[in-house]
Amino acid sequence: MKIGDLAKATGTQAETIRYYEAQGLLPVPARTESNYRAYGEAHVARLAFIRHCRTLDMTLGEILKLLRFKDAPEQNCEEVNGLLDEHIAHVAARIKELRRLQTELKALREQCGAAREAAACGILVGLDEASRQVRSKLSKGRGHVHGTHTKVG
Repeated sequence: MKIGDLAKATGTQAETIRYYEAQGLLPVPARTESNYRAYGEAHVARLAFIRHCRTLDMTLGEILKLLRFKDAPEQNCEEVNGLLDEHIAHVAARIKELRRLQTELKALREQCGAAREAAACGILVGLDEASRQVRSKLSKGRGHVHGTHTKVG
């Protein structure tokens, strides 16, 4: 099948399929005599695997690691277990961040109970105040998160 057929069969844009090939997630397909990519059922299955992993919020790097194990089924899966444990921890941290975000948004929403002129909108006033605080921290050098860079040397 051509790339358009694969895209349709998997609900994936052709550009994304080409990107996955370039990143090593999908094997480079054979070419037809007229130089079109020729995909098979193995590509459909692998792309379905990739797309499912993406729905689990896995990064392309994580998926690439999983695919390497999938391609070498005789290997021990201990690293796969570790990868999933790390991903579960990442998801838990993200849920915590989203709960904080929800709380902040609800607090903002409570600042404007009725329709009024935008100049008096409690939500806009609250967002403006928060942005001033962020600007103030950044101007004082407090916006940098220490310990996030690896040391060079």
